[in-house]
This record gives sequence, C-alpha cells and structure tokens, in this order.
Amino acid sequence: MRGNFVGLVSSLFLIGSTMAQADGNLTEYFSESPETRWDYVADTVMGGASSGQVQFRSEGNVAFARLTGIVSTENNGGFIQFRRKLPDRPDASASGVRLLVRGNGEQYFVHLRTRGTVVPWQYYQAAFATSNEWTEVYLPLSDFKASGAMLRAIPVADGITSVGVVAYGRDHEVRVDVNEIGFY
Repeated sequence: MRGNFVGLVSSLFLIGSTMAQADGNLTEYFSESPETRWDYVADTVMGGASSGQVQFRSEGNVAFARLTGIVSTENNGGFIQFRRKLPDRPDASASGVRLLVRGNGEQYFVHLRTRGTVVPWQYYQAAFATSNEWTEVYLPLSDFKASGAMLRAIPVADGITSVGVVAYGRDHEVRVDVNEIGFY
C-alpha cells in the first residue's frame, strides 16, 4: 500500500514538469515550451514531397504535441516526424517506450536513435495504432526493429540518444496527438 501511495505522489509531482525522471526513466509531458526541445523533420530534407507540422497545444489541463500533414512517397520520400534529442540517457533497466496517444486511426511509429546510429537513415522502429480516444501504448525495446543490418538487433536503453514520433512509409493523411512519451 505504501509503495502505491508513493508512486501516486511521485506521478502527481511529475505531471507539472517538462521532462521528468521517474525511477530513472525520462518522460515528456509537453508543457513549458516544448517547442524548444522538439524538432519537426520531413523527407523534404532528402528531396521528398511530404509536408506537415508539429503544434504544441492544450485542451483544458491536457498539454500535447500534434503532428499533422500529408505523407507522400513521391520522389523516394515518405515521412514526417517530430523528434527530440534526449538530455540524458534512459536507465539501462528501461525495457520500453510508453506513450499516451490519440489519432485518426492510422498506424504511426516511434523511432529511436542510439550511439550506434551514425548516419541519418539509421534508426530503430516500432509501430503503434491510434484511435480518437487517448490510449496508453507500451512498446518493448524488443519490438523495435533495426533499419539496417549494420545495427545491433535490439536497441540498448542507456544508448538511446533521441526519440521521434513518425508518420512513415505510405501515402496518407496524418493526425496524431501525443500527451506523454517516456521510458518504462
């Protein structure tokens, strides 16, 4: 009982912070100037034709990031994303990524970069589904697939250097909201 109470108090304390450390694992709550921490990136940096934006919004007391746009596979393109370089590495004991998301029913991805992903097209990817209701998603590190043969099979938690939310791989309209993202 005492452990649950301490966990509840810790969770309430973390809600107001921007990037909190809970049991050694980072969580972003999209409050207090998230635009200074998160970057929007599209395939246009490589000649692609996708377009979009990330906005940081609030509805009542719920702060979130909203990625919107159009993914186009024209000109060998096919992605838009928002991502953040992590100020600290997750604990070695972290076993996955946790998100609180909603969207337009499309499938989206989390991309992780590590100390071993040295070129821009290297990452680890795991998919998640969306609905119009806020949904908690757990993505074990073992579900993340390497983008190429030169990477280790599964990312190591304390080697993760950035995290991104990505619309990828097929022509579609994008709308995904992220209220929380962190490591568990």
